[in-house]
Amino acid sequence: MSSLNLDDFTDLIERPDGGVRRDAEARRERQIVPPGSLGRLDDLGEWLAAAQSAVPVRPIERPRVVLFAGDHAVARLGVSARAAGSAVDLVREVLEGARPVSVLARRLGVPVRVVDMALDCDPESLPEDVVRHRVRRGGGRIDIEDALTLEEAEAAFRAGMAVADEEADSGTDLVVLGDVSVGGTTAAGVLVAALCGTDASVVTGRGGQAIDDLAWMRKCAAIRDALRRARPVLGDQLRLLATVGGADLTAMTGFLLQAAVRKLPVVLDGVVTSACALVGQRIAFRAPDWWLAAHDSGEPGQAKALDRMALEPLLSHGVTVGEGTGGLLALPLVQAAAALAAEIPEHPKDSEGPAAERTADQAPGRTAPEQPAEQTAPEQPA
Repeated sequence: MSSLNLDDFTDLIERPDGGVRRDAEARRERQIVPPGSLGRLDDLGEWLAAAQSAVPVRPIERPRVVLFAGDHAVARLGVSARAAGSAVDLVREVLEGARPVSVLARRLGVPVRVVDMALDCDPESLPEDVVRHRVRRGGGRIDIEDALTLEEAEAAFRAGMAVADEEADSGTDLVVLGDVSVGGTTAAGVLVAALCGTDASVVTGRGGQAIDDLAWMRKCAAIRDALRRARPVLGDQLRLLATVGGADLTAMTGFLLQAAVRKLPVVLDGVVTSACALVGQRIAFRAPDWWLAAHDSGEPGQAKALDRMALEPLLSHGVTVGEGTGGLLALPLVQAAAALAAEIPEHPKDSEGPAAERTADQAPGRTAPEQPAEQTAPEQPA
């Protein structure tokens, strides 16, 4: 029996401050650029203000990429373009600065943190700060056995919570969350299908490195078989994660919920983080108010999960590489929204009335009212 009570998150997680958001909207009405003319950047700025409980919104100055890593035994079925147990190679490339997320992070000046939860390798082959939260080596093959024991699932969940606390305590003001895994999209597909009540074929995608049709059919069959094992435990989210999730996905779910408790905004990357967020929503319905969907990766499972949480992706560039890459691409947009919300000046107070009316009349999509023809004064008698 687990000592972790997930129901506590329902009480612990509050929504971003609605009063502050209304103040941010009112301030936006007073700015010299017409409201709505910045599109979603207006919404983003107001969301950030509510999340920070600050008007004007503070700039995003200390973002961080956090990547949870693990291997999934289901990859032995040939459901991935990468060999089973090879996620450690990706982790090393991230640490060496060779992966796309590393390049973008270097360009944007954002630190990257990798957290090994279940890589199939000797822990001594990686730095201590990467492996110190590891729960186990690899995981069970979810089509025929549980990914984790319940005790391991609790340890992984608590590890994710601890990482969220570490980031919040260190002053991180926004997290881009991603995964480094082989077989992770298969586990994510099972979670999404189970929670959305759909068939395996509806959520089965091609993965980060696209697989061929035969591999897709094997992946679909693996998700179908794992789905049969997931449905009986849908009422217990920790047991669901132990059954078909894996240590990395379980830790990400814990991270997302604790980040919401700590009022730390999170940008979701791809299908794996979206699947974990969907589990988090089932645990605490207010939690998604603290998350942004970075991009549409084209994975059907991601689209299904985001639709269920009513999260609209910021970008759609067809980026499937994972590892937080799509999340980092969205970061400058979030930072731009914060800067615009804070730095666009307001109308002078003494000209708010007429000036505001003139601004409204001249806003895009509006036509100035037609002026009446000039009247000529009647000629006076001599």
